[in-house]
Amino acid sequence: MKENKIKIACYGEVLWDIFPGGQRRAGGAPFNVAYHLSGMGVDAHMISSVGSDDLGSELLEKIQNWNIPINGIQINNQYPTSTVVATIDENNDAHYDIIQHVAWDYIETRPADLSLLTETDALVFGTLAARSEKSKNTLFELTEASDYNVFDINLRPPYYDIHLIKDLLHRTQLAKFNKAELRMMLDFMGKDYITEKDSIQYLQDVFGMKEIIISKGSKGALYANEDNFYLYPTVSVEVKDTVGSGDSFLAGFLSKRLEIGTSAHQIMHQAVALGAFITAQEGACPEYSLGEFTEFRDQHQVSALPL
Repeated sequence: MKENKIKIACYGEVLWDIFPGGQRRAGGAPFNVAYHLSGMGVDAHMISSVGSDDLGSELLEKIQNWNIPINGIQINNQYPTSTVVATIDENNDAHYDIIQHVAWDYIETRPADLSLLTETDALVFGTLAARSEKSKNTLFELTEASDYNVFDINLRPPYYDIHLIKDLLHRTQLAKFNKAELRMMLDFMGKDYITEKDSIQYLQDVFGMKEIIISKGSKGALYANEDNFYLYPTVSVEVKDTVGSGDSFLAGFLSKRLEIGTSAHQIMHQAVALGAFITAQEGACPEYSLGEFTEFRDQHQVSALPL
C-alpha cells in the first residue's frame, strides 16, 4: 500500500561532473531528477552504483547529506565511481565526455529494489544507463515491477540503440523528448515529420503511450495526455548555465503530475518554473529551499499558449 507522500525511484548514473578548472559537482541525469524531486518534497530514491573508492564514499556522503536515501546505491568493488569531463560552450550549453566501464554500468538486480518499486508512484530512467548489458537487463526487470515508467530519452551519442529505445518505449507510460530527439525518433522509424501534434499522436499510437512531453528550449514545452495538448512558455530569467535544466523541469512536472487533483496548468507551471529557477543558478543541483522556489514560482505566472 502506497503512503500519501509521493514516492519516486530514479534509475541510472550517479557521478562526478568535472568542470573547467577542476571543479567537481555531483551529477548524472537521473540523480539530478532525484535531487529536485526531493527538493519538491517528494520521497525520492536512487537506484545506482558507485565504486569502493574515495570518490564513491564522498558521493554517498553528499547524497545522504541531501536527505536522499543511499540504500539503493550499490558499491562495486571492481569498477570505479564515474567521473565525466564537462565543457561549457559559448552558448552556456554543457558537453560531456562520458567514460565507460564505471560502477553504474554494472548495476545488479536486487530484491530490495524490486520491492521498492511496488511502493513507488513512478520509475524514472534514461537511455545512458542501458549502454551496458548488465545495467540494461536490470532496468528491464525494474520496469516490469513498476506501474508508471517515465522515460527521459536523453540521447548521448554514441550510447544508444534504436532497438533498445523502441523496447523501452513499449514499457513506458510517460516519455520526454526534446525537439531534436523527436525528429531523430521519427527518422529512425521512417516517419515523415508533418507537425508536432501529428508526430506525438503517431508515437502515442505506435507505443501505446498516453503521455508525451516535448521540451522546446526557449519556446517552452508541450505536454500531451491522450488527445489533450498543453503548450507552455518558458519563464524568462538570466541564464547562468543550462546544466540539468531538463532534469529539473521533469522533477517539477512529476512533483505535480503525481499529486492528486492537480490540473494540467498546475503541472506545467511547476515544471517550467523549476526549469527556469535552476537555469538562473550555477550547476544542476544548487542549494535551495522549497520556500525559495515556491516564492519564485508564484511571482512568475504563466498561461498556456495557443497550439
